[in-house]
Amino acid sequence: MRTVTAPPFSPPVTCPPAPARGPRQRRSPAPARMPLRNGFAALFCAVSLFCLTGLAIPDHASASVSGPAQAVAALPAAPQAVVALSVAPPAPAALAVPDDLPLGELRLPPGFIVELYARVPNARQMALGGRTLFVGSMRAGQVHALSLDDALRPTRMARLAEGLALPAGVAFHNGSLYVSAVSRLLRYDGVEAWLASGASGPPPPPVTVRDDLPSETHHGAKVLGFGPDGLLYVPVGAPCNVCRTDPRHGVILRMRADGGGEEVFARGVRNTVGFDWHPETRELWFTDNGRDWLGDDLPPDELNHAPTPGLDFGFPYCHGDTIPDPEYGGPGSCAAATPPARNLGPHVAALGMVFYTGRQFPAAYRGQMFIAEHGSWNRSARIGYRVTLVRLEGGRAVSYEPFAEGWLRDGAPWGRPAALLVLPDGSLLVADDYAGAIYRIRYAGR
Repeated sequence: MRTVTAPPFSPPVTCPPAPARGPRQRRSPAPARMPLRNGFAALFCAVSLFCLTGLAIPDHASASVSGPAQAVAALPAAPQAVVALSVAPPAPAALAVPDDLPLGELRLPPGFIVELYARVPNARQMALGGRTLFVGSMRAGQVHALSLDDALRPTRMARLAEGLALPAGVAFHNGSLYVSAVSRLLRYDGVEAWLASGASGPPPPPVTVRDDLPSETHHGAKVLGFGPDGLLYVPVGAPCNVCRTDPRHGVILRMRADGGGEEVFARGVRNTVGFDWHPETRELWFTDNGRDWLGDDLPPDELNHAPTPGLDFGFPYCHGDTIPDPEYGGPGSCAAATPPARNLGPHVAALGMVFYTGRQFPAAYRGQMFIAEHGSWNRSARIGYRVTLVRLEGGRAVSYEPFAEGWLRDGAPWGRPAALLVLPDGSLLVADDYAGAIYRIRYAGR
């Protein structure tokens, strides 16, 4: 397994590089190292690269199939690129993944390492089954299933669904996979049995749980989660940058697993794409994206805390804890709203969030919160594009700091963290929809 100390990242000098490939393509095996002394040598390198490309292993990164979804055949174990920020490298991954992302540019606290775990196109929310990682691919319109081995490494990938409308949200509950598709909630039963059988036939057909959710696609991609109360939580964003909303927009809904008993749990929420429950208090926390076009530094994104149902978090009348909206706000707008637990960076696009419930990371991280910041899109200087850490004390968010960063290079991103998941071994998965990748962050000691 190749291990690179970071930073800096310095690739070896070999033949002239091949044309750049997109994130869903495979990088061919590197040719033997040789000095470039004259034009003939350079020509020989180009021919060698062409030949090696033709002999490379089949591309598995996109789990591409024709017709009904099929499992990608299990691939032989291959070394996986790892950026070591400390010492011992992890075991080789069972599913070979292209080593074409500059992981050496990522920066984490001492003792942590990051590795490329899988390539999944437009990877968004992740959900863990018994021995399967499910991933929604929002703009790709697909849902993928990765079979995991005893070391929680992916061994093969299957496409469970395709042609869906913005399937950003996935949740696994009582043996079934729930998938959001804007106005529809779908349930796939028996998916792990299908995978265990080799996924040689078509996947199980979905059951429609709901088909009457708001259908607007502006902030219409919905993440999903089952709470400690056994109910399914479904946020519905505002269908605008800023506007007054009807009772079913700008809210977090909750309902039974069969789709019945819908109620509004929280309102005044512009667009949340990440939420989780505190492991001890079992209270809901969620991110909320601030409105646009109030300048580079206003308003902040928000981290909100909803210990009880029925709270109103102020949209569209108030942003952050003190900023009345210039069009819809007025005196008293912010006094009437539930204030954020913490203001986050302006326009960082805080998406997925998760409480750290594992025991692999040092004790100072346990019970604390990680947030995936997708990154700004219309700020004059880009910010975000990182994973941040919020520390809690006595139910209060007392600090907010970078944890993993480096996806932003010279003002332009090469990756955008979008969702997070804690594996049973305590490692942290980070889904990147821009690079089409999932990373695994582990703690390897001092």
